Amino acid sequence: MELITDVIKGLNGLVWGPPMLVLILGTGLYLTIGLRFMPLRHIGYGFRMLWRGRVGQGAGDITPFNALMTSLSATIGTGNIAGVGTAIAIGGPGALFWMWCTALVGMATKYAETVLAMKYREVDEKDAYVGGPMYYIRNGLGERWAWMAIAFAVFGALAGFGIGNTVQANSVADVLQSNFAVPKWVSGVVMASLVGLVLIGGIRWIAEVAGRLVPFMAIAYVGGGLVVLAANLGAIPGAIQQIVQFAFTPAAGLGGFAGAGVMLAIQMGVARGIFSNEAGLGSAPMAHASARSDDPVAQGTVGMLGTFLDTLIICTITGLVIMVSGVWSSGETGAVLSSAAFEAGLAGVGGYIVGLGLALFAFTTILGWSVYGERCVQYLFGVRAITPFRLIWVAAIPVGALLHLDFVWLVADTLNALMAIPNLVALLLLSPVVFRITREYFARQPSPHRAG
Repeated sequence: MELITDVIKGLNGLVWGPPMLVLILGTGLYLTIGLRFMPLRHIGYGFRMLWRGRVGQGAGDITPFNALMTSLSATIGTGNIAGVGTAIAIGGPGALFWMWCTALVGMATKYAETVLAMKYREVDEKDAYVGGPMYYIRNGLGERWAWMAIAFAVFGALAGFGIGNTVQANSVADVLQSNFAVPKWVSGVVMASLVGLVLIGGIRWIAEVAGRLVPFMAIAYVGGGLVVLAANLGAIPGAIQQIVQFAFTPAAGLGGFAGAGVMLAIQMGVARGIFSNEAGLGSAPMAHASARSDDPVAQGTVGMLGTFLDTLIICTITGLVIMVSGVWSSGETGAVLSSAAFEAGLAGVGGYIVGLGLALFAFTTILGWSVYGERCVQYLFGVRAITPFRLIWVAAIPVGALLHLDFVWLVADTLNALMAIPNLVALLLLSPVVFRITREYFARQPSPHRAG
């Protein structure tokens, strides 16, 4: 087991090394420039499309609004709380700056993924709309690239059981046990039962649950964070200065903080940023492909909001609370650091906000990733594999709640990178398609919304 762990650690260091960071940031930057900075200039347009998308705008299974909520249910999770805490604890405050950079170019990546997923989606034997990287690789690049589509589906299905299931179940069980003395096995059984009930209805039920739960939990968590920041207004400018400063200079020798070089700040910021918003992984487009919309670009502008809301809003709130509370150099890490920061700002309440937030975020991540895992398994084995997959997915939840999952975290993190590689290659190869239909779409719009 030690040997296997060492091998996977080595592979993890390789796939999340500098070449991978360059590929992720480089792809996002290339798409941003190729789109003439449209995702950044048209955030407001995306929100208008989101509001209009509360009702269907064409063929599909779920509303454009619920498609975004389903993808957000998967992305808003432990990465927003534990991931930010880990990034700052290991990479220093500068890691947050690089998370922002990842998100800014990641909006173009998420936009391109969604556009391609909508353009190349299919209708399966059950008349459901399916799409995602495996479909735009096969249908957009041709059969000679089919091996890459299969590789993505294999990595995605396996990664789902780690990062989207057992790891999340374990986080919920830990939080509920430490904050509310709920036995882990009880958390596991209850979660499995609730998830099982939702999965019966497939993506339509998952989307309905996400459409109600995600806005509530995000607003509640952000609201708690804003209260802490409002009470520490004077400390915010100094915190932002530190974040920018330590993005380019080592953060050694501050309090109990061990210190981090600039490269570590970049690595942690980009890796945790991708872990949080999933831009480039190819997961979110599998949800957006089911949207009731006839225009890939309109849904793409909705899809790019996922990265904006996840990282530039929610992760930023967590990071600033950690900074202004003064606990960032305490030696704690992960969710413990985030919890300590909220508790310092809201004594007696802050820890519960983080605890309940983490539990809800992780629970909805299990629901969201069930869609992704199901789509990958369906692509590999057909619709007959859906029911067995759902049964195994539900059975894995109580197992995850009870086990010690350091090894699973490592494997899942590695598989996430392996998912991203074929997806990013496909995005680069299909980028001319994205650029062309984006230009054509905005050329048809009234002049205030033109992309040029």
